[in-house]
Amino acid sequence: MNQLIERRALLRAGAIGAAGVGLSSLFPAWAQSGSAGLAPTLPTLSGEDIRLKVAHSPFTVGGRTGHAITMNGVLPAPLIRLREGQNVRIHVENTLDEDTSIHWHGFILPFHMDGVPGISFPGILPKTTFTYEFPIVQNGTYWYHSHSGLQEQVGHYGPIVIDPAEPDPVAYDREHVIVLSDWTFLHPHQLFGKLKKQGGYFNRQKQTLSGLVGGDDDLARNMSLSDRLMWGKMRMDPTDIADVTGSTYTYLINGHGPAENWTGLFRPGERVRLRFINASAMSIFNIRIPGLPMTIVQADGQNVRPVETDEFQISVAETYDAIVTPTEDKAFTLVAESIDRSGMGRATLAPRMGMQAPVPPLRPKPLLGMKDMGMGGMDHGAMGHGSMQHGSTSDMNNGASSEAMAGMSHDMRDKSLVPPDVKVGVGVDMIAPMPVDRTGDRPLGLEEVPHRVLTYHDLAPLTAFHDKRQPTRSVDIHLTGNMERFMWSFDGVKLNEGAEPIRFARNERVRVNLINNSMMSHPIHIHGHFFEVVTGMPHGNPVKHTVNVMPGGKASFDLTADAPGDWAFHCHLLYHMHAGMMNVVKVRPMDDEGEVA
Repeated sequence: MNQLIERRALLRAGAIGAAGVGLSSLFPAWAQSGSAGLAPTLPTLSGEDIRLKVAHSPFTVGGRTGHAITMNGVLPAPLIRLREGQNVRIHVENTLDEDTSIHWHGFILPFHMDGVPGISFPGILPKTTFTYEFPIVQNGTYWYHSHSGLQEQVGHYGPIVIDPAEPDPVAYDREHVIVLSDWTFLHPHQLFGKLKKQGGYFNRQKQTLSGLVGGDDDLARNMSLSDRLMWGKMRMDPTDIADVTGSTYTYLINGHGPAENWTGLFRPGERVRLRFINASAMSIFNIRIPGLPMTIVQADGQNVRPVETDEFQISVAETYDAIVTPTEDKAFTLVAESIDRSGMGRATLAPRMGMQAPVPPLRPKPLLGMKDMGMGGMDHGAMGHGSMQHGSTSDMNNGASSEAMAGMSHDMRDKSLVPPDVKVGVGVDMIAPMPVDRTGDRPLGLEEVPHRVLTYHDLAPLTAFHDKRQPTRSVDIHLTGNMERFMWSFDGVKLNEGAEPIRFARNERVRVNLINNSMMSHPIHIHGHFFEVVTGMPHGNPVKHTVNVMPGGKASFDLTADAPGDWAFHCHLLYHMHAGMMNVVKVRPMDDEGEVA
């Protein structure tokens, strides 16, 4: 279900929940539509020898059944629960007729166990078994997924929880693992083909001729005619927020659609830990639990100083742990609204199965604005736009005006704005004129909501990063693309075009500046390392493995390249990576050779 949830569907979902739900054969026990969530009874795969079987499976959601690729026959894959300090051997049997793989997302491990075919190992051939073996040197909330083709889109992902060797600094009475994902009955290669053939194919919220003339659609109500005409003149779309939307996606929570209403139980007064994992292929979510504040205690598996918020945005591949303490004997709705407001995942926290709370309607769709076009560094006052009334129907979200946009339209592929090694060819249709650091900005679409919203600047590490050195050099990487042709790259070069690897000397401290020259968000992930997101805040920089770079903005991170080997570096939007926004990071020398970077 991708629009407002119908009352009839909710009633049906309630009945399903009360009955304990059918379809159970496709869900691990912890992910069935009701979960007690008591940590000691969570069914898990654990120990030093774990076996996973990758296979074809049917998957049913919303009354329809499609084809999935699962592990041990379930979607999402089984919860793997490990303990810091142990060793693990994970035997992965591939029953498919194609190669597969598993990448252990956010893990610190030897590079040849990282699981990226063509970079760190050959992949797992059909009808063979591969054994991953590595020590567990960290704790926190993580996940695992295929790095082969587009298998991740059809169910090849699952959660991991690593318990700390020392007492957990986060106190809680009960926990629930919340795996967010997106599902389509469309074959992923057909989906990719549609994106290549028509930019914005899945965007059902863009401006239409009838809406333009009649002024009766949401866009017309929220943007002046002159601004809409200007966007059209630039052949750009202010509603191009997400490449793949609720028009084809069903948004899942623990493998369940909104109408199935996955429910996690609690007793009033308990501290409940919610481990959010965004395992989506392409969907960024806004998370809120109306009436219940959330205290963020961990990001990307790393403990942070507790910070209370009412809503946060979780990009693809990020994880956030939150503590909630419901004190009343009532149900709460957990809302996972897609960033473009084309649909939502929905679940319930309740004292008893079958209880429900009101489900808020989808909020008005956001619109792209000046900062999203890379004009965040523009001096509004000097341009004569300082008196623009933010919040009016014509301010276009971030205050872009038709005059300003008209002025920048001629500069959108100005090669002088990027260094010579950025290839500005057909694969680059935009260069942000004045990108600025947006790590302290409220996330896209949440700028004006009246409650608290988490930003990266709110995150402070509970324990300072181990390397206190200042970076000795910096590396700029431009996030580039052609939205109409669905071409994505780093520095204008796709991986399959022979992109030069990014080379780091072993143990060097380097600052990486990510400059987003496109109007899309890009969650950038590096394998085998954590980094400090440079926020400049006095309480310190958050430590993460994935950073979401907002449209037309910049984000920097400081990296200690202490893991020798070859590592994947990519946008975690699956189809962006598949289209070419990926590269290889080489850290040298290795332990057994004298090769230099």
